[in-house]
This record gives sequence, structure tokens and C-alpha cells, in this order.
Amino acid sequence: MKFSNTNDYRNWSNKAVTLLGMSGVGKTRLANNLPRSHWFHYSVDYRIGTRYMEEPILDNIKAHAMRDPFLRCLLLTDSIHIGSNISFNNLDPLSTFLGKIGRSDQGGLGKQEFVRRQRLHHEAEVAAMLDMPAFIRKGREIYDYPHFLCDASGSLCEVVDLDDPNDPTLRAVTDNSLLLYIKASQEDEIALRARAQAQPKPLYYREEFLEQALGEFLMERNLSAPDDIEPDDFVTWVFPKLVEQRRPRYNIIGETHGYVIESSEVALVRDEQDFEDLVCLAISRAN
Repeated sequence: MKFSNTNDYRNWSNKAVTLLGMSGVGKTRLANNLPRSHWFHYSVDYRIGTRYMEEPILDNIKAHAMRDPFLRCLLLTDSIHIGSNISFNNLDPLSTFLGKIGRSDQGGLGKQEFVRRQRLHHEAEVAAMLDMPAFIRKGREIYDYPHFLCDASGSLCEVVDLDDPNDPTLRAVTDNSLLLYIKASQEDEIALRARAQAQPKPLYYREEFLEQALGEFLMERNLSAPDDIEPDDFVTWVFPKLVEQRRPRYNIIGETHGYVIESSEVALVRDEQDFEDLVCLAISRAN
């Protein structure tokens, strides 16, 4: 959704904004600075974990529990209940399910299972984005929120077809909300890479990118198969390459379909008025 001038945005009675950007650039922090009494907060990752991947996540937890004789007995007799405590600020059950490719003795997944989970995540993320228009309506009509904010997943740029202007996932965003891309600074990227080195976490990869990265990694490490990979080693090695290939995808989406702000500008936002002024600044610069 585009605006010819800032007044059109300021006078928009039921605002809907989607935040796009790498994980860690400030999307959730920015969302938390908006009053919850005015803004319905739609977290795509939370929707993925609680709606579309809840059952696979729980199945994975139960499969691990069944390996323990004590827990196995309790599960088989319905003596215990296993649940996933996903929240906006705790998405660990989702990332744990995604897992890491590599050696099973180090907690890694075989390539076939890893790709299966990646595909499940892709389908879930697309479905969660397609749900957004319905939640804009629900937020306004059922819960009486005047405004709507979508905190998009860091992997949104991976699940849309940039060559298709009518890609349904992208259209769900651009037809129903103002897209605000938070551009990571060089300092942000350095910090993200340092964090990935210190705490390697499961990630989503486009299949084409994953295949190419695996081939390069196996050759560089002189390994014969993905089952020989040390999971954390691959995650830390691939993360800078993932950032490099995601950056132009983010830029295309943000510059073509929305508005661009810098992460340093987001860091200065303290309240709703600051946020409104920043959106208007982005609209003015684009026009």
C-alpha cells in the first residue's frame, strides 16, 4: 500500500503496517513501543508456531520423550500432558523443531528430515501471511483495535517469488498494509554475525540456496555427505552467506513495494508519535 503524501497516512483511520527486516534489527522492539490499546500485534512467527506447526512441534517433543523409559511409560498411559509454551518473546519450540542439519550424535538431522521440516516451515509461513487480512478485520471488528501491526518473519524475503508481481504472499502484505522495511546497518550485520557465532541457531533456507551452500561446505571441509557435518559448524559458516543473499531480496521488496527506514532510526523510536513521524519521513523520502 502506497501513499501519495504523508497527510493521507496520518488521516488513515485504521492503519495497517507490516514490519520487514532481518531478525534482530528491531522489529519486535519497535512493535513493543506501540500502545497495545491501539495496535493489534500480529506476530507471524507466533502464528506459525501456534497454528500451523503446533502438531509437528509437539510430535517432535514427544518423539524425544519416548526415548526415555520413564517418560515413555507415562506418555503411553496418558499420565502426562506435553505442551509447547510458545510466546511472542519465546519462539524456541519453533526453532528447535527446525533443527540443524548434520551429525545425529551432535543433535543434527539427516538431510531428508531437515528438508522436510524446512518445507513445512515454508508452507506455514505462507499460510500465516495469507491469514493477515483476516486478522486485520478481526482486530478491528472483534477486538476493537483501531490499528494493526504485522511483525513479519525474518525469512519472509525467502518465501515470496520476486519475479512475480502478483505473488499471493506479497500481495497479502501490499494490498492490505503499508510495508515498512527496516534496513540493517553494517554494524547490525556485524552484531548479527557475532551472535550467530556465539549462539548458532536453527534457520530457514530456500532450498536452492541450501543445496548450493551444502555443496560448497562439503567441498571446503572435505566431507563426503551431510551426515558428516558438525551442525553448529555449518550454521556459523553459512550465516554470513545467508545475510549476503537475503540483503538484495529485502531491498527489492522494500524499495519496490514499500518504504525504507534505517535500523538506526528505529532505535530512536520511543512511542507511537515517534513511530508515526518515522513512517511519514519514509513516505516523504520515497516521494
